[in-house]
Amino acid sequence: MSNSFPSEPELKRVYLRGKSMAEIAKMHNCSVHKVEYWMDKYGIKRRSRSEATYVKRNPKGDPFRVKGHLTAHEKFLLGLGVGIYWGEGEKVTRSQIRVSNTDPRVLKAFIMFLRKICQLQKRKITYSIVCFNDTKPNTARNFWARELKISPEKFGKITQIPPQGKGTYKKKSKFGVCSAQASNLKLKSWLMNEIASVSFA
Repeated sequence: MSNSFPSEPELKRVYLRGKSMAEIAKMHNCSVHKVEYWMDKYGIKRRSRSEATYVKRNPKGDPFRVKGHLTAHEKFLLGLGVGIYWGEGEKVTRSQIRVSNTDPRVLKAFIMFLRKICQLQKRKITYSIVCFNDTKPNTARNFWARELKISPEKFGKITQIPPQGKGTYKKKSKFGVCSAQASNLKLKSWLMNEIASVSFA
């Protein structure tokens, strides 16, 4: 602990590394108001509440890095991934990135987009399954694990629902609906901007 207040470069360094004003105040045995005073004096812009939360959740920086200088195949994968999200993705929340489908090929393509184009860390992608209650959970879990080439343990508890009417839909969905998801405010914003930038002119 130190009673002396850090220089402008040091305060910037500590704050940009993710320390909150309260944590900095504790480090220097002073009040938060004093930290606010010196930040204003040094002209250090404060994080918004959402930015502060993001830094706390990602102390080592962004868990993704959108790839530049794409090959022809990568450009195709970029367009495919954005198209899948446009048609099938969750668009309401600010940070949730989720695609749900009964077709393993759709999910495999989207996961490849997240890993190869967005370079999202593998551990940041989670999975879930919703299936009919006349399907054995382990059958659905093993099917999706095999198709997506991941451990069955990645799915956790499977949600089961009653069959929805009659017809061919049930047959097509006998292994349920699988979701691949991640949560990142910046990546979600980039993805939504990519969708908004699509033009047919």
